Amino acid sequence: GDIGLINSLSDSGVAAGVRRLEALTGKVARKSADHQIAIAKSAAAELKAPIEEMPARIAALLDERKKLERELTDARKKLAMGGSGAQAGGADDDVETIAGIKVMAKALSGVDAKDLRSLADEGKKKLGSGIVILLTNDADGKAALVVGVTPDLAAANNAVAMVQAGVAVLGGKGGGGRPDMAQGGGPNGGEAPVAIVAIKKMVKPA
Repeated sequence: GDIGLINSLSDSGVAAGVRRLEALTGKVARKSADHQIAIAKSAAAELKAPIEEMPARIAALLDERKKLERELTDARKKLAMGGSGAQAGGADDDVETIAGIKVMAKALSGVDAKDLRSLADEGKKKLGSGIVILLTNDADGKAALVVGVTPDLAAANNAVAMVQAGVAVLGGKGGGGRPDMAQGGGPNGGEAPVAIVAIKKMVKPA
């Protein structure tokens, strides 16, 4: 009764069998509660929903955001792999023939490193038989590299060896995976064109 209103702030363990409770009391607790109610009302007004419906409204907005982010990612991936000449049945400007093998090489922008492997798989399907070389840089200029090789060419063109050659140019170390799909990276994203050239030089006839 002397304490009055209690507004709990935290509950933590400090020792075996001992817990620390922190709270506001009295007039300070009331002031804090009034402030929190004001914040809730303001948020509800922004959401155009009653306070009691805010959790469901926020959950719906988060689901919508995730959906839009997925759609944006898919659009960026399609744009990245489209090629400037790929529309209307045209040839892809990023595909050339080296030692009788089709090679698709792209330095991408706006694509996350985690998406490179799936994009390389798409590129391999598009080529039918060939080699896909993909690089992308993050906001700090660090490069991620993936090389995909169709199964019929993997014996003569090892993706791991190709990635390691590119990684060396990018200032990184190592790189690994399988003969048909490998990845690596390095800090020197500005050297992406040179890394692509180094990998192209390794292409051998099947």
